[in-house]
Amino acid sequence: MLFNSWQFVLFFPIVTLLYFVLPFRFRTILLLLAGAVFYMVFIPRYIFILITLIIIDYFAGILIAKSKKTKRGLFLTISLISNLGFLGFFKYFNFFSANLNALFNWLGVGYATPLLEIILPIGLSFHTFQAMAYTIEVYRGKIKPEKKILTYALYVVFYPQLVAGPIERPQNLLPQIKVRHSFNYDNAVSGLRLMAWGLFKKMFIADRLAVAVNYIYNQPTLFHGPVLFMATFYFAVQIYCDFSAYSDIAIGAARVMGIKLMVNFRHPYLAKDIGDFWQRWHISLSSWFRDYVYIPIGGSRYGINRFIIAILAVFLLSGLWHGANWTFIIWGALHASYYLLGRFISRPMVLLENILSGLGLKIFSAIKILTTFVIVTYAWIFFRANNLFDARYIALDIFRGWGGYFRYFWESLPLVLSGQANKLLLYQLYLPLKMDMPELEFMMLVIGLLILLVFEYLDRRDNFWERFSRLPLTARWFVYIVIVLLIINFGAMKPSKFIYFQF
Repeated sequence: MLFNSWQFVLFFPIVTLLYFVLPFRFRTILLLLAGAVFYMVFIPRYIFILITLIIIDYFAGILIAKSKKTKRGLFLTISLISNLGFLGFFKYFNFFSANLNALFNWLGVGYATPLLEIILPIGLSFHTFQAMAYTIEVYRGKIKPEKKILTYALYVVFYPQLVAGPIERPQNLLPQIKVRHSFNYDNAVSGLRLMAWGLFKKMFIADRLAVAVNYIYNQPTLFHGPVLFMATFYFAVQIYCDFSAYSDIAIGAARVMGIKLMVNFRHPYLAKDIGDFWQRWHISLSSWFRDYVYIPIGGSRYGINRFIIAILAVFLLSGLWHGANWTFIIWGALHASYYLLGRFISRPMVLLENILSGLGLKIFSAIKILTTFVIVTYAWIFFRANNLFDARYIALDIFRGWGGYFRYFWESLPLVLSGQANKLLLYQLYLPLKMDMPELEFMMLVIGLLILLVFEYLDRRDNFWERFSRLPLTARWFVYIVIVLLIINFGAMKPSKFIYFQF
């Protein structure tokens, strides 16, 4: 079920109302049924994958806790293989088969592995990683196994974060779903407010940007530098608004019921380096890779070679987690390169920053933020491109065609400043920004981006919503009404999937 659908408009209040009205002993059953309905709206039969993995991991957790040391690893391995096996079959079978066939063809081997016509179960990457976190934590002795299978099942299928996260740890979510939550006015208000903000980012900004981005990225060879640059910049904003919107709505929906999910985004485009970016972007996934891949490999504890291997493993696996395509692997490799380069030049950068600060030039932080945003945005090319050919074209051609555009802009500037420029001239000047969007759509986009920019600026140090809650009631309701009216009148009312549903 989509958060931005009319189905959810009915689903959410009904489930929430029943959650508080029903006796406590029925709440687990209610939320389990809600999670099943929420999931089965997409492809009903795939619910059996969830049920199978829940049963395997539930008993694996119990057997890990009961067994001696030698068998504990065996039961953990069974759990991990089961989860990764389903994930590998549905998500990566055709990818590896296609690449194996290409290798056979290059070697002249007359054999081809089959390609299957299968659809990736929605949210498979998310709930398998959440399930694996449970059995790993039981194995490490950090939590005790859950004795009630329905409670464990709810940990996996809790509907707000079932299909696109945040990827919760059992230490956070399991204790919360086992206690009684009474209706709390402040939780309801802040949760609904966060959901409205998420819907605004999705329907007013992300879905509007998606039209322009899809138009360019689906036929990139028709365009050059300025237009490709704007499409890539728009995608950077689109994917942030789209994915953070899902997290906001998920966190908000859970908060209304009194359950706190982890924060998944902290202003990632204000990061000062790649390491900082990944502490702000998709935090639940980056912390998962840190705890279950980076640290077990050795991290920075065993010398530079082990450190490099750990970083490459984390980012390449992260790329592969996002999609079974070489473009995602290259995207991960780029981030690994960025991260390693940043670590190796960190000392000279600190020295340079101290020198500039000593001279009274406090612009180095802004330069680092801008540089990080630029390289992250450039890497998004490989994340968004449909294939390697398109990615290569955009990555190279994005630097071409600027001379003619700037020359035209410079020659036209006197006419613009003097007010003698005609409408056609002005249209040509901002065409790369507009990218064939209707005038009203472009103006709404500008308004949405300005609202987003103001929010990010005000929220960067202090929690914007906490300060907002101290405003007079009339001022708060004015903002609520404006946001709702903008969504209803100018938002994309045709439900569209969130980008991370494909992962």
